[in-house]
Amino acid sequence: MVSGCTSEPPAEPETTSPAPVATETATAVALVPDGSAEDNKPFFDQVNSGVAANADAGGRDFVDALVSAGFDKAAMEVTNDATTLGDRAESIQFSVRWGDSCLIGQFGPAVDGYHSTVQPVLGTGLCLIGDTRAIDW
Repeated sequence: MVSGCTSEPPAEPETTSPAPVATETATAVALVPDGSAEDNKPFFDQVNSGVAANADAGGRDFVDALVSAGFDKAAMEVTNDATTLGDRAESIQFSVRWGDSCLIGQFGPAVDGYHSTVQPVLGTGLCLIGDTRAIDW
């Protein structure tokens, strides 16, 4: 009889499942007609961020985009795109009055792009201080 050394049968290989990967899903934002200005700020920002992707965007571009998105044109204000000397304004402001609050956006190189805030309506009943232009288009 011949005897020899034999090794143990190989162990079954370990199998591992890849760890689940968390994925971020974008939350859809939309106009909330019965909501507050704060409720509508994410949508206001989404619309305006799209416009702000164009470094040459002016006040009319923001107003038109907001109107297309469902905001009330009659509740809007916008500052001039040009200075009194005819130079391009370093920043513009635009707003939408929403009840007793204002959604206010600002855009331009002097303010490093697009920014927004929600503020109470001024004592004048308006949202912006200073000269604004007619939204007559």
